[in-house]
Amino acid sequence: MNEQLNLFHQGLSKWEKATEYSQSRNIDFATLSGEKLDLCYFPDSPRNDYMEKLSFPGQFPYTRGVHPNLYRGKLWTMRQFAGFGKPEETNKRFRSLLEKGQTGLSVAYDMPTLMGYDPDHPISDGEVGKCGVSVSSLLDMEALFQEIDLGEISVSQTINGPAIVLLAFYIAVAEKQGISLDQLSGTLQNDILKEFIAQKEWIFPPHASMRIITDMLAYCTEHMPKFNTISISGYHIREAGSSAAQELAFTLINGFTYVEYGIAAGLNVDDFAPRLSFFFNSHLDFFEEIAKFRAARRIWAKRLKKRYGAKNESSWKLRFHTQTAGCSLTAQQPEINIARTGFQALAGVLGGTQSLHTNSMDETLALPTEKAAEIALRTQQLIAYETGVTNVVDPLGGSWFVEDLTDQLEARVEEYFEEIEDIGGAIPAIEQGYFQRKIARSSSNYQEKVDTNKRIVVGVNKFVKENEEIEIPIHKIDERIGKSQRQRLDVIKSSRDESKVQIALSAIQAACRNKENLMPLTIEAAKEYATLGEIIAAMKAEFGEWQETAFF
Repeated sequence: MNEQLNLFHQGLSKWEKATEYSQSRNIDFATLSGEKLDLCYFPDSPRNDYMEKLSFPGQFPYTRGVHPNLYRGKLWTMRQFAGFGKPEETNKRFRSLLEKGQTGLSVAYDMPTLMGYDPDHPISDGEVGKCGVSVSSLLDMEALFQEIDLGEISVSQTINGPAIVLLAFYIAVAEKQGISLDQLSGTLQNDILKEFIAQKEWIFPPHASMRIITDMLAYCTEHMPKFNTISISGYHIREAGSSAAQELAFTLINGFTYVEYGIAAGLNVDDFAPRLSFFFNSHLDFFEEIAKFRAARRIWAKRLKKRYGAKNESSWKLRFHTQTAGCSLTAQQPEINIARTGFQALAGVLGGTQSLHTNSMDETLALPTEKAAEIALRTQQLIAYETGVTNVVDPLGGSWFVEDLTDQLEARVEEYFEEIEDIGGAIPAIEQGYFQRKIARSSSNYQEKVDTNKRIVVGVNKFVKENEEIEIPIHKIDERIGKSQRQRLDVIKSSRDESKVQIALSAIQAACRNKENLMPLTIEAAKEYATLGEIIAAMKAEFGEWQETAFF
């Protein structure tokens, strides 16, 4: 016990010194009644495993947070996922949100873009601009960020299969703005493994997809030190019906797979791991979600240090974005979704998130209206400035309930790790349908509880309004968007130097065969105004496409 006390006091001294150098916002960190609050709270008599499992905020294993003073120093980045119609329309929404106090941008792309098709492809008919913004060329990306300084704003992009192309467009726009790559900050989702597991928006087979991602990882590690190359996403795994433990286990195993591929490509883990970030769902089981975030940090830190030999503390720190649970929102009584989102966002903040998106109340019916998006943003601002929860680091740390839940989740995750490693890792598990079966079973179990009223969903199986009429405004997309975007493509193709485009596309196709890094060649093709569909087609010619085997 004396040894544990010594470790505790040594750690406490180290943490106190770290907080001396951490800047605080100019805010009164006291209760509404004026009672002074400590920055963080600790047990009177530390448990035997306190240093191993909990430690101090900003110290290994980061269960209590990756920063010593968390939100007293800097609030999380407030992002509202946005994108619809033409790039000009989304640009207008971006600038409106920034004027209302949003601190980062998050781009939603439409289905053709997500699948690597241009608006003039037959498969794009009826889908252009519907579930996100249509971007198929450098000209579109220029319009998307018109009058937005990419050197000043952090931009997150939700794109996976064709992520290399969208990143190339983004880099080309930044260079046109005169911004050096080492100044760009933001995140690219670029998590193809969870596409195979849950969201199903893939293009190339798994091994080819990992080749592309490794090329991007190498390029961004060298040229874009402030940019998160992969946002490893559990959000869509949870939306597909997984449990909290499955979301955590499957997301982290994907993260470890990216680490292993980076190391196998000859990269130093400490050069690229600090720029890997995560993206988690925040669902309605309030305390379980908080425990999930705390367990995620601990598991990641321990594996990066012990299994992968990372020596840089930044490699050990799991940083994450949170989005409230879209699958929990109901079309019935949609105004209630404002409260659901508020509880979920609060769990994300109490769990120590670095970035947050709050869903709008109308998202089960359509893309958000500007008013609904503003309410969702105001929900974050209310939590940040009025609730007092940002005054203390890890305010629920030390709760017997929360600590036990954290331990339970960690143990369950380790069980999943063993099962996946017995199969041979994440990619063999994908190919054999392991993840798909686990998620389907979890989803079915949950739905059965709802159907039998063992789990209550307000407005759905209890407190139902008979003959309900939805009275909130709905955002409608102009059906002429597809025609407009096809016309823009025609203009691009008629005005560019076609010979240079074909040379650039041929170089990409050759590089798919000869292992040359694809990123610089894709940027060059983007600058010549090669389109998304053309670049992806050049890669498909060598890599082929992926067809999933059905599993039951």
